[in-house]
Formats: sequence, C-alpha cells, structure tokens
Amino acid sequence: MDNKQKIFYVLKKYYGFDTLRRGQFEIINSILSGLDTFCLMPTGAGKSICYQVPAIIMQGVTIVISPLISLMKDQVDNLLGVGIKAAYINSTQNMDTIKNILIEASLGEYKIIYISPERLESRIFKDMIKDLHICQIAIDEAHCVSQWGHDFRQSYLEISSFYKSLKNKPVISAFTATATSEVREDSIKLLGLENPYVYRGDINRDNLNINILKEVDKLETLKDIIRENEGQSGIVYCASRKEVDYLHYHLKDLGYNVGKYHGGLKDDEKEKFQEEFLYENLDIIIATNAFGMGIDKSNIRFIIHFTFPQNIESYYQEIGRGGRDGEKCDCYLFYSESDISRVEYIINKSSTMSRREIQLRKFQLMIDYCNLKECYRKYILNYFGNDRRLSYCNNCSNCLNDDELKDFTKESQMILSTVFRTKEQYGVSVLVDILKGFKGPKIIQNNLDKITTYGLMKEYGNNFIKDLIKSLLNEGYVDLKEGTYSMLKLNARSMRVLKSKETVLFKILDSREDILNKELFEALKSWRKDKAYKERIKPYIIFSDTSLISISNSKPKTLDELLEIRGVGTKKIEAYGKELLSIIKKNGEKEVKQ
Repeated sequence: MDNKQKIFYVLKKYYGFDTLRRGQFEIINSILSGLDTFCLMPTGAGKSICYQVPAIIMQGVTIVISPLISLMKDQVDNLLGVGIKAAYINSTQNMDTIKNILIEASLGEYKIIYISPERLESRIFKDMIKDLHICQIAIDEAHCVSQWGHDFRQSYLEISSFYKSLKNKPVISAFTATATSEVREDSIKLLGLENPYVYRGDINRDNLNINILKEVDKLETLKDIIRENEGQSGIVYCASRKEVDYLHYHLKDLGYNVGKYHGGLKDDEKEKFQEEFLYENLDIIIATNAFGMGIDKSNIRFIIHFTFPQNIESYYQEIGRGGRDGEKCDCYLFYSESDISRVEYIINKSSTMSRREIQLRKFQLMIDYCNLKECYRKYILNYFGNDRRLSYCNNCSNCLNDDELKDFTKESQMILSTVFRTKEQYGVSVLVDILKGFKGPKIIQNNLDKITTYGLMKEYGNNFIKDLIKSLLNEGYVDLKEGTYSMLKLNARSMRVLKSKETVLFKILDSREDILNKELFEALKSWRKDKAYKERIKPYIIFSDTSLISISNSKPKTLDELLEIRGVGTKKIEAYGKELLSIIKKNGEKEVKQ
C-alpha cells in the first residue's frame, strides 16, 4: 500500500473516519515522508491525529512531548479506547513504574508515549530512553520554546539537544494553535527543525461568539450567563487561586453544579474535578489558566474570563476549548480598568526580569484589544498573521452591537460618486468641500459646484466625512492613487458599491460632528454623568460623545426619530428614550422663551 492507502486504512480502523479535515492529509504525508514539520492549527482542528496516524504506520515508538499531565492522561485514555497501545510518563509516577514502561516499549508494547518536557532535564531519564527505536518526536504547544511567546518553558530548550543525541534521527513534528510570525520563526529555529514543511492553517473559529463586557457587575453578569446556559458545560477562568475558591464557594452555595481547578489543589483533587467535568457530572469548572490544555471535551457551550487574561495568545487558546464539536460557544471576557493593576502585579511577581518586559508588552496589547472599536475577530486573526479582508464577522460583540453597527452604503455612494464625477483628480479635502457644499475659489474656478453630488452631505460633520473616507480606504472600498497622498482611485469594489451590489457596514465613527447646539449638548452630558453615577457604570457606556452631539444637532421629537441617530439602538431607547426627549423638549422651550 502507498501512504495514502495506509493513512485512510488507519483512519477508518482506529478512528472510524472516512475523511480528514483541511490540512491533515498534507501534514500526515509530510511526516511519513520523513520531513520535519511545523503546524499552526486552531484548537479543535485535529492536531493529535496528525502525529498519531504516522505513529501507528511507522516502525518504532513516537515520543510526544506535552506540557500538562491532564493532556497526557486524556490522550492516552482516548488512544487505549480505540485500541492503540499508549502510555505516559510524568511526575506522578515512581521510578519503577517508569522503568517498566520503557522496558515494555523496547519490546514493542507501545506505539506512543507521552512525556513532560521536564523529563528531558534528567540525564538518567535520557540514558534510559535513548536506546528505544524512536521514529518520531511530536512536540505539542511548540510555542513554549520561544521566550517571545506567552508560555515559555525552559525545559523545551532541551528538546533539540535530546533528539540530536539519538543514534538515528527521528522525524520531528511540532504543533501550536497560538504563535505569531515572530514566535513561529523563533520556535522553528530553537527546535532545530531542518528545512521543515510549514503548515499555516486558518485559525479562525467562526463558531466562537466573542463578547467583551466592559465595567459590568461581574458577579451578577456571571450568574445571568450561567442561568441562560442552564445544564450546559462551561469554564470560568480567573486570575488567581483565591478568586477561584471564592467563586466556587459562592456558586456552589447558590446550588450550581460546579467544580474548581488550580495549582494549589492536590493532584487527586484536580484529577477528581477534571474527571467529573469530562464525564458530565459537573456543568461548570472555575479555574485558573492551569486548567484546559488538552481537555478534549467537545461540548463546552460557554467560556467566561472573570478577569481578563495576560495576553492575546492565552485568551485565544482558552476560548478555543469551546465548541470543539463545531457548534456555537459563547465567550465572555469581563474587562474592568480596576483589574489592570492586579494583572500587572501577577506578571511582575511571577516573571523573571528577562521575561517581564515581554509579558508587560503583551499585556498592553490585551488592554488595547479590549478597548477596540472594530471587529474583535479580525484583530485576532491579523495578530496571528492570518491577514484577511474582514470588515465585520457578525459574531462578536462589536459587530453585533446594534447600537453602533450601521449601514453607510448611501454615504459611501455619495463619496465614491464624487470621486467618479471629478475624474479622480482631487484629494480628500476638496472632496469634503464638494460634499459639504463649500463655495471656495477652487470649487468655483473648476465648476465643482455644478456636479450632482455638490452639497449632498452638508448635514454631516467634516470629520465624519474624512473618517468615513479613511474607513473606505482601510477596508479596500477605494484606493489611493499611486504617487499621491490623498487622491482617491476607484476599484472593482467601489463599482459594486455604486451599483448597490455590496453593502458598506461600519462601526460608529469616533469623529466629532460640529456641535450646533452647545447648550443642549452640555445638558445631555450632565444628564449622562448623573445617570452613570446612579447606575454605577462609565458614562460612555450609556452614550458616546458622538451620539450626544448627533442628538443635540438633530433634536429628535419622537422615539422613532431618536432611533435614527447613530449610536442609539432599541435597548437604549427603552432605557433612556423618554428622558432624552424630555431634555430636548425643555431645551427647545427655553430657546423659545429667549
């Protein structure tokens, strides 16, 4: 049989599958061809099969280097369950047990042995294992070798020297779900991979619904989410053991079916809670980031970060444990500025001097991410080098926030039509003057006041129009002319918008319109401040300044008119609509009296 026949024979016999997922065949075939292989694949994409299938086909034993005991046990149990001989070696076992496993391995009893990377720091262990016929070394969480990564492990630096000391060089396969291009290149170098086949999978997980909740009552919101997901499996991540213990006690006292997991528990306690969760005897696990790596539970339906994590890598890895069956998983991150100093303290306390600067830089990127106004998913994908033209994913709280997501097709058509009618000969400032109906010398001299789009956007603020043009440029709806700084050039996408074949959706733009009624604007700001104090939330959560400016400028008289304002959605109409109309009415009566 050729490799393809062997692959699908093993796949069907041991796993019961007839087909492979995207990228798996190429990776498996690369390993079987003897090529060192590095793979970036999302959590839940089937990395394990990529090294397990070659392990079964090749002669000899595959050593899998895995960072957590929980992963080893879970994987070995799964392999034994489908008839593949496997074992693990970790710190919970005594030396006699380890010796017996290695003797049995030398007799061909095992195809796969999982070991922790710390084993490679022991000369005794390396002497015991070096005489095995090792055909493959598979490295899970390969990013741990890089100091530029989020989860550096000193012991990973021993991997390269270990396999180079073996009599026959095995093929090396390395896997990670979270590595930037910088970390990926560093990992390949430090692991000593020779001309490797590099597979960069699409790390996008469409079924993860990303929600970032800012300055909320965390405990009450947590209870609301759990109530909405009654009977479903979920994970709540916390920053500290103390926080885990508090939430576990509180939720258990309320009658929820909940367990906990952190480094301060005894091994048998951690194993018990993990098993209870995997076997559906517990609905919820409250845990630090020590929990989850390698947990192959497919039906986790919600993941909550009670305190926001230290870096984007950890965050995406942790939410990646949800919805591994392809079904929807709701992911919630609670962001509070008061937590920033707590997380910084944890970083400074736990990191070495050489790592601290890297960790703090990554933490700042996490803060920036939480304060993002654009699509959360797009940012993550670009962060990991999966560059794509994605304006809105419609599956994150920024995209789905109907208070801010608006259709700007009409306004975009006005702008693009002006570029077309001026034959792409003018820069942004002139285009804005045309659209605003400005009668300057350049406008009159070139008869630009005669084109059909002249004055069409006179009701809009200058900054709004400029920012909308910037957004059109950023998202590829229009191009800059080569050799110019601000002259626009239409492209194929521009024409689709002009022909109404493509809709332009943007978040509310942060530019300020001109304030036409400063007294009403200040009255609205004062009301917002009082309301925020009473509701114990930040003022911008009620309404942005941009929304208040639009309200003060347009002075809506009905709830329907108010709903037309950018940044005002149905929920906010229900909560604040009547109060806003009352303030506007009082201001109008005051103007009449004056």
